[in-house]
Amino acid sequence: MFQDILQQTFFHNRILDYLICLSTFLIGIIIIQIFKSILINRLKVWAKKTATAIDYFLIHGIRENLLPLLYFGAFYLSIQGLTLNPVLEKGINVLGLILLTIFGVRFLLAIIIYGLETYWVKEEKDIARKHSLKGIFTLLKLIVWSLAIIIILDNLGIKITALVAGLGIGGVAIALASQAILGDLFSYFSLLFDRPFEIGDFIIIGDYLGTVEHIGIKTTRIRSLGGEQLVFSNTDLTNSRVRNYKKMDKRRVVFKLGVTYQTNLQQLKEIPVIITNIIKSINDTVFDRTHFFSYGDFSLIFEVVYYVISSDYNKYMDIQQEINFKIKEEFEKRGIKFAYPTQTLYLDKI
Repeated sequence: MFQDILQQTFFHNRILDYLICLSTFLIGIIIIQIFKSILINRLKVWAKKTATAIDYFLIHGIRENLLPLLYFGAFYLSIQGLTLNPVLEKGINVLGLILLTIFGVRFLLAIIIYGLETYWVKEEKDIARKHSLKGIFTLLKLIVWSLAIIIILDNLGIKITALVAGLGIGGVAIALASQAILGDLFSYFSLLFDRPFEIGDFIIIGDYLGTVEHIGIKTTRIRSLGGEQLVFSNTDLTNSRVRNYKKMDKRRVVFKLGVTYQTNLQQLKEIPVIITNIIKSINDTVFDRTHFFSYGDFSLIFEVVYYVISSDYNKYMDIQQEINFKIKEEFEKRGIKFAYPTQTLYLDKI
């Protein structure tokens, strides 16, 4: 009796065939769960011991990409013993191809993105670079997914020769119509790999200056000292002379001061010595020179040159202020007077 039930046929398959299919699928699920439990747990233990990002990357990759494919693989193998309607069988094959392509592309992109982030962010110790890479990641995803769609269409029997040719002609037309955008895109790659500046750098472009906040595919945004945001196209930046103060190891400072013409020769000879001693007494400075520079219209001019061992503008201003205070103090002790604009009139009796 039971054997007769198993031999009954529904939709061109015996009940026994359906039971075998279900048993195969359940066994596959059990094997996958065991594999998942053993492998994931071991990776978690390994991740806790090594504390590296690659362990968590592997765990996430297996969960998000490998396990769904394994579940579909178990289903696909279990139905191989069934006689299916040709339309249904083709639909399952197409679904398998789509799933394999989607999860394969996702895993490939995850590996590429993880590798790039690891190189730039970890190897070069550059956290800001990670934000700049978002643009190139978007472009990379667009290219890879476009190729994946073409592969799927080709495997489905769709003639893609005409489509590819049409895309090529359309691409040329789009390129001609959007030269400015493409120019900014290539300039973005230039900024990304050549690194004239990075996020957080203080730069000057012509009459504009500020701190770099964002480097995008088309534009770069800078926060000016006044607080407003300045937006530059990437092409403008690559075609401009950019001064990057963040990469400055030391700042060269040149300033002049003038004393009155009534200052005697002995006092004039003392001034270079006074300024030299003042600058050498201040930390984070390197003295270069002090000279009696020239005879001005209303003053005797001295030129001073020194270096601040820092790129911090506030520190430079603090040091210059301290130098100015000490010069004023020493000049007052010696009776040396600073010059200010004056004009002397000589009147002759006729």
